Amino acid sequence: MIRNLGNIFKVEDLRRRIFFTLMMLVVFRIGSFIPVPNTNANILQQMMNETQGVFNLINAFSGNALQNFSIFAMGIMPYITASIVVQLLSMDVIPAFSRWAKEGEVGRRKLAQFTRYFTVVLALIQSIGVSIGFNRAAAGFIVDESVWSYSLIALSLTAGTCFLMWMGEQITDKGIGNGISILIFAGIVAGLPGQVGYLAEDFFKDKDQLFLGILKMVGVLLVAIILIVAVIYIQQGVRKIPVQYTKRVVGRKMYGGQSTHIPMKTNAAGVIPVIFALSLLMFPQTIAQFWQGNPVADWIIVNFDYTKFSLGMALYVILIIGFTYFYTFVQLNPIQLSDQMKKNGGFIPGVRPGKATTAYLTKVMNRLTLTGALFLAAVSILPIILIILAGLPQQVQIGGTSLLIVVGVALETLKTIESQLIKRHYKGFMHK
Repeated sequence: MIRNLGNIFKVEDLRRRIFFTLMMLVVFRIGSFIPVPNTNANILQQMMNETQGVFNLINAFSGNALQNFSIFAMGIMPYITASIVVQLLSMDVIPAFSRWAKEGEVGRRKLAQFTRYFTVVLALIQSIGVSIGFNRAAAGFIVDESVWSYSLIALSLTAGTCFLMWMGEQITDKGIGNGISILIFAGIVAGLPGQVGYLAEDFFKDKDQLFLGILKMVGVLLVAIILIVAVIYIQQGVRKIPVQYTKRVVGRKMYGGQSTHIPMKTNAAGVIPVIFALSLLMFPQTIAQFWQGNPVADWIIVNFDYTKFSLGMALYVILIIGFTYFYTFVQLNPIQLSDQMKKNGGFIPGVRPGKATTAYLTKVMNRLTLTGALFLAAVSILPIILIILAGLPQQVQIGGTSLLIVVGVALETLKTIESQLIKRHYKGFMHK
């Protein structure tokens, strides 16, 4: 293991990418403690300690940046929401977006540029709402309630989100792994020690029931271990579709004739569907939290709460399954795969090229994606069921969802490093 770890530092490009990613994460953590001007974070911390709700989950994802009300308080969620909306609109909803999605690299750049602009708009609107809402919920949170003060706070929060968006893109381009996922990973890992402390304090607060507290802690640890093993097992699952290429004679050389395969993962979408589902489900609930007392806002708060047996839990499961299918088929299009195989003289043994190949690949992908989607949904709601049945604190639910994301992102990053090492003929971590 130590020898394999040393292989990383033998590759200059890989070493540079890892150091760049680490430096970006250091900047991210420093920014999580830079306070927004004209605010009193102590009052906000008191309010969040007294209330258990959607803000605790957002705070866990941001590495306590929301609790500190730093310039990164809103995290990367506005960018994720903008990405979801743009991808949905690209599916023949807006003709221009659909045309850009089919134009290759040039079209993707146009969509990315629009996503950035849309992120700024969403971040600005959300920052104004967060400032006003928190000041209503916690009197004295805003030191100076003038228009200029609110404008400064909104601009600071929006600039923080835009900087995180830029950092994520830089990590993706010059670092290791998906930059947005890495930032969420870093925020969760930074907040995990605090969550473990809350759990220990809750389990052992009653000295007369010390044995029961130990049993609860052991049960949570066992569930966490099972969750980690299950995520790794499903993420590693691959269905290999055999492909045979016909021989072609070009000039004096013969091409093709080799056998290969198309690797189709059980869960090709990774943990992105969980992040997308949480982002979309938390958006209306976050807005409604600031308007408590209004009948519509109260209905949204009660029914969109996915931590209880309610409409919110059903929507949470449906969104995870839907985004798993959506993200998988965006990444791996059966029609494009079939066309590429046909152009290069490839075929699946026993399946006719063209429409029959497309139908076969679609059927296989549907079955694999269903397994991955049901797994993600089951793992996501398991901690919630434990809370309801065993009376565990909310930190278990936050920790369960966080652990799912952390393990998934860590595994994907490890695979990226592995592929870089194997490409340069070095033995990797997962090499047998």
